[in-house]
Amino acid sequence: MTEKLFENDAYLWTCDAVVTACAAAKNGYAVELDRTVFFPEGGGQLSDRGKLGGAVVTHVAEEAGRIVHYCDKPLAVGSTVKAEVDGVVRLDHMQQHCGEHILSYAAWKLFGANNIGFHMSEGLVTIDLDKELTADELAQVEDFANREIWLDKPISVSYVPHTDLDKYTMRKKNTKLTGTLRLVSVQDGDICTCCGTHPSRTGAVGSIHIVSAEKHKQGQRISFLCGRWALLDARRKNAALRKTVQMLSVKPEQTPDAVARLKDEITALNARIKEKTMALYDAQLPQFLSTARVLPDGSRLVIITPQDATAADAKLLLQKVTAMDNLLVGVIYEAGGRVSYMFGHSEGVNADCREYCKKANELFNGRGGGKPDFAQGSGADVNDWQQKAHTLFM
Repeated sequence: MTEKLFENDAYLWTCDAVVTACAAAKNGYAVELDRTVFFPEGGGQLSDRGKLGGAVVTHVAEEAGRIVHYCDKPLAVGSTVKAEVDGVVRLDHMQQHCGEHILSYAAWKLFGANNIGFHMSEGLVTIDLDKELTADELAQVEDFANREIWLDKPISVSYVPHTDLDKYTMRKKNTKLTGTLRLVSVQDGDICTCCGTHPSRTGAVGSIHIVSAEKHKQGQRISFLCGRWALLDARRKNAALRKTVQMLSVKPEQTPDAVARLKDEITALNARIKEKTMALYDAQLPQFLSTARVLPDGSRLVIITPQDATAADAKLLLQKVTAMDNLLVGVIYEAGGRVSYMFGHSEGVNADCREYCKKANELFNGRGGGKPDFAQGSGADVNDWQQKAHTLFM
């Protein structure tokens, strides 16, 4: 069994270890050691990364009581290697996991909201609460959590029998756990059973910033960042804001109003464009109808090939023409390097638009389908698309 050095010293990032097993794996090699500083993924926390001698460790997992280091190179069994955890990655994960404890404690302490789910991915952390908090309550939770950090409280790790859990005031007790349990405790704050790596003081978390909150099942999912990840997120967003205010020629605090005005202008402009486009199509409609071909059932087939059309334009045009009597209509247009097509028919016309879409798929090397009264698709063959469109059902 591998000795877990990381459990008692989260700042021990290197050690010498003996390779006890090495086997080919799906993505490299699975290596086991007699002892390790590498934390395996678990308890919601991502695994460490780093090096074993000359091999790069990409992932670490605990499988059936064995700690497996997945490496890009094989290592000789019996050899002694230097295990080196990537310190930046380790500290990132320590900050996020400890921040999760502190934020969860704040939600429980202030509003009785319990953490019922925790997940850490690269660049984002989430907790699920069993109740929904308001924006003002979340701000209070965030403030409380950051005060816990700024007070730089000591954090301790202890091992206690499960029968002693009742001696501790804990926000969450797992009654299914038995034997000796590992407790991570913040002085005068959170106490929780946990297998993860944590800093020795809360100040190392740096800060906690809630990124978003959304309803989740019967409660709420809180997305947040701590420490370096929070700093990087703030830099990215601040850079985006600077570019935006430069383009809008406004002050940062004026950005929402400026964007709202711009949105209103775009909406008005789109409405005018739509009006002008429909007027143009009205003018062109007699020409399109003059090319209609009478089908055996007496209905007329019209193929319309508008220039510079969007999907919204094409649908409006199709609706306009199919509102007329006794017509089967195909609207075919080129946009974005592809030929798009949609088919519909007037009420009472006995035709299956899927059959016409199928023929267009063959002609334009495309894919599509739909229902008897409406079908659509698109194809990659744009060569002479207008000529092909008008010969579609000749």
